[in-house]
Amino acid sequence: MYSLIKNIAAVVLVSATAVAVPAPPTPPAPMIVMKNFDFAPMTLTVKAGTTVTWKNGDEEPHTVTSDTGLFRSGGLDQDDTFSFKFDKPGTYKYVCSIHPKMTGAVVVQ
Repeated sequence: MYSLIKNIAAVVLVSATAVAVPAPPTPPAPMIVMKNFDFAPMTLTVKAGTTVTWKNGDEEPHTVTSDTGLFRSGGLDQDDTFSFKFDKPGTYKYVCSIHPKMTGAVVVQ
């Protein structure tokens, strides 16, 4: 441990004019995965202004279709994605129009 502190101190002394501090990592964008004919997670909570991405992890095509018609993906093949930005608070329910038992919701705060 002493050796590590000594090495860090040497680096700071060598570059005393400017010490770069890395920016904190950006959190990953919210993603909902379609796998085994389900949306996971089934309910996702995000802040207003967030873009949510759906990704099809199944070998069968799926869609993401809002129950109010606000958004609608085309058919998504395996590994295809669809994204939508949620600007206003509310609960947004959606379904796979090909497999109606697949349902989910995005709760926007």
